[in-house]
Amino acid sequence: MMKVSNATAYQISGPEDAPAIVLIHGIGLNRHIRRDYEPELAQHYRVLSYDLFGHGDSAASEKTLSLTVFSEQLRELLDELGIEQCAVIGFSMGGMINRRFAMDHPQRCTALVVLNSPHERSPDGQRLVERRAAQTNDGGAAATLQAALERWFTPQFLLTQRLKISEVSKWVLATEPNAFRETRQILASGVIELIRPQPPITHSTLVMTCENDSGSTPAMAHAIASEIDGAQTIIIERLKHLGLLEQPAVFIESITRFLHKALT
Repeated sequence: MMKVSNATAYQISGPEDAPAIVLIHGIGLNRHIRRDYEPELAQHYRVLSYDLFGHGDSAASEKTLSLTVFSEQLRELLDELGIEQCAVIGFSMGGMINRRFAMDHPQRCTALVVLNSPHERSPDGQRLVERRAAQTNDGGAAATLQAALERWFTPQFLLTQRLKISEVSKWVLATEPNAFRETRQILASGVIELIRPQPPITHSTLVMTCENDSGSTPAMAHAIASEIDGAQTIIIERLKHLGLLEQPAVFIESITRFLHKALT
């Protein structure tokens, strides 16, 4: 693990002369969520994963968090590492950040993979996520953790993979409290600036989600793709929000196939 001047923790692997790809995690998680993916991706790409401000080993931001602040965090990291261009793979809120990055710095982005990320909600759905954000303000990450785990994982996985569930729970609870509250607010309201994006996103894009992801639904995935010319959509059957931890091989196969086509 290394850090750059803005105290962002990161790790990098793979051939130095290979196309660069960046992995962005979601709220309450950290760069280790992709450790099952990195060895295979690093066979063909220069793989950079990092912790968002206030998550994992990264320090909290001195600024109030927003999608733009997170977009600038990534830009600053790339600048310090001398990476001119990269494909950006973002999960959940990471899939909001990579869209914001593609809008803010289109010349730095070669392709996008948007995984289990929210988009325009119904009025009832918007009120629900705002209520969850308010619960976080009142009780911190612990107040919504159990409900979140039930949204993220299938019942069978919750019953049989206790060590993995415990690890994810520790990641969430270790998130810096202000960062967790602010990122929940971004998750609730930040999608508004990504709907029908201006400037338009023109990069090669893969959008994936899971059949039973209640917060990043198949309809949302199709809506994201419909607003990006030529974007591809894949829906993974049965799984919920953190399907990429339950069945990583399914996601790795689709992502590597897309990257091979988009980056060669």
